[in-house]
Amino acid sequence: MARPQSDNPATIGWQARLAAAELVLVAMGGASDFDAAMDKSRTFKRLQGPDRGFARAMAGAALRAVGRIDWALGGMLKRPLDELQPPLQALLRIGAAQLWIMNVADHAAVSATVEAAGKWDDARKGGGLINAVLRRAAREGDAFANSPVTAVWPDWLAARMKASLGAAQAEELALAQLDEPPIDLTLRSAEDAEAWAERLEAELLPNGSLRLQSGAGLMELPGFAEGAWWVQDTAAALPAKLLGDVRGQAVADLCAAPGGKAMQLAAMGAKLFAIDMSRQRIARLRENAERAKLPMTIVESDARMWRPEQPLDAVLLDAPCSALGIIRRHPEGVWRRDPKDLVRYPAIQRALVDAAHDMLRPGGRLVYSVCTPVPEEGREIIEAAIIAGGWKRAVIARAEIAGFQDSLTADGDLLTLPRARVSGAAPGVESATAPMNSDAFYIARLERL
Repeated sequence: MARPQSDNPATIGWQARLAAAELVLVAMGGASDFDAAMDKSRTFKRLQGPDRGFARAMAGAALRAVGRIDWALGGMLKRPLDELQPPLQALLRIGAAQLWIMNVADHAAVSATVEAAGKWDDARKGGGLINAVLRRAAREGDAFANSPVTAVWPDWLAARMKASLGAAQAEELALAQLDEPPIDLTLRSAEDAEAWAERLEAELLPNGSLRLQSGAGLMELPGFAEGAWWVQDTAAALPAKLLGDVRGQAVADLCAAPGGKAMQLAAMGAKLFAIDMSRQRIARLRENAERAKLPMTIVESDARMWRPEQPLDAVLLDAPCSALGIIRRHPEGVWRRDPKDLVRYPAIQRALVDAAHDMLRPGGRLVYSVCTPVPEEGREIIEAAIIAGGWKRAVIARAEIAGFQDSLTADGDLLTLPRARVSGAAPGVESATAPMNSDAFYIARLERL
């Protein structure tokens, strides 16, 4: 767990706790995600320096572990947590996050959180309850340590992940959610990787991505304004590279916005059509491409309907999906989701694969990716396409996926998971290589017959 951005959290007072609790309240309430909550919260905006960093760290820690926190707090309350007033729930969650996750001193976590309750009109009457529960939480830290790891998710999601990945890998994915996810960068020119790593004080990963030590002040870092790099998870950088040498080739990115993969392909020399049906997302794609000075033909269209004038050499399809592989970046979102809404994605994904077939010349390549590990949106989509005819699998080779060799499946596809084990290893046996700590992606490559 990332430490709070202060040398001495005990010197940071109730204002940061109040801001953190407001962020949790807004993010869990369904009106905004965490990023939007930070933009809207006046209390948070009034904070400066370490106070702001600590408030963000507390809120982030609470949201990433909210299910486990609630499970552990449940044994310390006389009535269910969700029957308390929402401001009290939020304060208890950020208090518990300080004690159980961030290792803040007991007296600082309890006293400053209780003081924050006294400054919040909607929570003032609950100060005594917060004081009593957090003091008990300080004494009974094992309550969190002994909580089910997969309780970080709603019950429906925990069951789905266990069914898809098995209990051991589901727990690994849940554990990864407790840590703040890294900030990775993709470079416009891979030849400059070592120089940029030194300039940005970043780690150069095996597949060429850079990993920053902190995500603070991204837009002020060298290279941002001129588009020398852009933020992109290291696993998200794989699909474009798996199309191979696309210099001078006609390529389409079918769901291109906000543009990370499209910019990769343009930087690799492709004659690129970047397709997306969202006008708002297209605007962001255009802004990113212009900043990086990368040429591409941007088309606002439903990729299921769009067709090129001439057959394409390659297609990248990062399909709309349930996004269950990136929930550690927005963990609050799953608590607002209805699992019934997720059943619509496979039909969309199948239609997009069929559309890609129509766009490609014989022998043309399709790389299909989704940021979710569940098979009904990944492996089953690809298997259905092959069985229907018109495709053959173009197996991914270990030499193409530096750092991700352990993510190669028996079929020759990729399933990237944080803390992935050696394929076939027994539960509890870690990989001999350091895990890439990436988001969870399923990636497959097909060739049009």
